[in-house]
Amino acid sequence: MQHSTQNANSEKHYIALILAVAIGLVGVFIRFADFHWASATGNILMGIGTILVLRAVFAILK
Repeated sequence: MQHSTQNANSEKHYIALILAVAIGLVGVFIRFADFHWASATGNILMGIGTILVLRAVFAILK
C-alpha cells in the first residue's frame, strides 16, 4: 500500500496534469483568435490536452 501512495504523490503526475491543463487552455483561447484555422487548431489542442489529463489521472489512480 505504501508504494501505491508514494506513486500517487509523485511530482511527475502533477507536473503532467499542469502541462496538460495548460495545453487545453491554450486550445480554448486559440478558438477565439481571428484566423482561418483557429477553430481546428483549438480543437486539436483541446483534444491533446484532454488525452494527457486522462492519462495523468489514470496514472495517479493506478
